[in-house]
Amino acid sequence: MAQQSEDDLYRSTLAAVAPGTELRDGLERILRGRTGALIVLGHDRTVEQLCTGGFPLDIEFSATRLRELAKMDGAIVVGSDLSRIVRAATQLVPDPSIETSESGTRHRTAERVAKQTGFPVVSVSQSMRIVQLYFGGRRHVLEGSSALLSHSNQALATLERYRFRLDEVTATLSALEIEDLVTVRDVAAVIQRMEMVRRISGEISGYVVELGVDGRLLTLQLEELTSGLSDDLDWLIRDYLVDASGPDPVAAVTSEMSALTRTELLDAASCARVLGLAGPDGLDTSVSPRGYRLLNKVPRLPGPVFERLVEHFGTLQRLLSASQDDLMLVDGVGEGRARAIREGLTRLAESSILERFV
Repeated sequence: MAQQSEDDLYRSTLAAVAPGTELRDGLERILRGRTGALIVLGHDRTVEQLCTGGFPLDIEFSATRLRELAKMDGAIVVGSDLSRIVRAATQLVPDPSIETSESGTRHRTAERVAKQTGFPVVSVSQSMRIVQLYFGGRRHVLEGSSALLSHSNQALATLERYRFRLDEVTATLSALEIEDLVTVRDVAAVIQRMEMVRRISGEISGYVVELGVDGRLLTLQLEELTSGLSDDLDWLIRDYLVDASGPDPVAAVTSEMSALTRTELLDAASCARVLGLAGPDGLDTSVSPRGYRLLNKVPRLPGPVFERLVEHFGTLQRLLSASQDDLMLVDGVGEGRARAIREGLTRLAESSILERFV
C-alpha cells in the first residue's frame, strides 16, 4: 500500500509539471533563458532546516516570478500546494552522507534534498538544457510534448496489435468453452495477453499524465482500446481460479500477474500457476469454466441473479444444457427471464462457434 501511495504521489507530481500548468510554463521560460534552476516543490520544517541565506518571500506563484527568481544564484522553495513561492536565492545544505549517483553540484543537491525531505525537487541544467525531476530515489527527465507524443504513438501502435491478438484468443476461448474443449493452455494464453495489454496501457497512461493538456486525444484512444478489459479479466479469473478463498481472490491474482517478470509472463505455465491450474498433462489438461464470462454477455441480467445461476449450476456446460424449466428453479428467475437467458446463451453459443470457423 505504501508503494502504491508513492506511485500515486509520483504521478501527481508529473501532472503538476505537465504542459499546460503554470509550473511547466515557468520551467520552459527558465530553459529559454539558459539560467538553470533548483526548485523544491514543498515546504516544511525539514526543508527550512536545510535552507541557509536567501530571502523569505511567501508570494503568490507565477511562471514569470519563477523565471525572474531563477536568475539569482541559489534555490527556490515553493509551497506544498504549489500556489506560493516561499523562499528564493537560498542555499540548500542536505546531509552529505546521503548517497547520490549524480556528478554535478546542482543535481547532487537536488537528489539528496529529495531523499531527505520526501518532497519532489526540480533541477534545470543550464549547460545541457534539460529538466530533471527527483522524487525519493527516482530520477526522471522531463521531455517535450513532441518527444512524448512520438513515444506514446509507438506504444499505442503496439497496444493495437496486442489488443487484436487478445480479441483473437478470447474468441477462440469462447468457442472452446461452448464445445467443452478448453485446456489450461487456452486459459493461460488469454490471461497472458490480458496482462500484456494491461502493462502497455499502463505505460501509455504515464505518457498521458506527462503530456497534460497535450494528451487529451491520446486519452480517448487509450480508453477505446482498453474498454471492458478490466471486467473481462475479473470474469476470466472467477471462471478458472482454483482456490477462490480469501477476501479478494481476483485482486490477489491480478497482483500476482503484475509481479511476474517479462520472462515469466512469456511462459504459459507461469501464467497458469497464478490461477492454480495444473494437472497430470500440464498445459494440455482439460478445464471447465464456471460460466461467469459467458453469462456476463447476456443483456439485462441483474448481479444477484447472475451469481445465483453460477452457484446453482456450477459449470458452464450444465448452464448451457439447462432447460427453461431448470433455469426457473433459480431464485429470481421467472418465465420471462428464463426465456431471455436461454435465448441469449443460445445466440452466444452459435455466434462463438461461427466466428471460430468462418
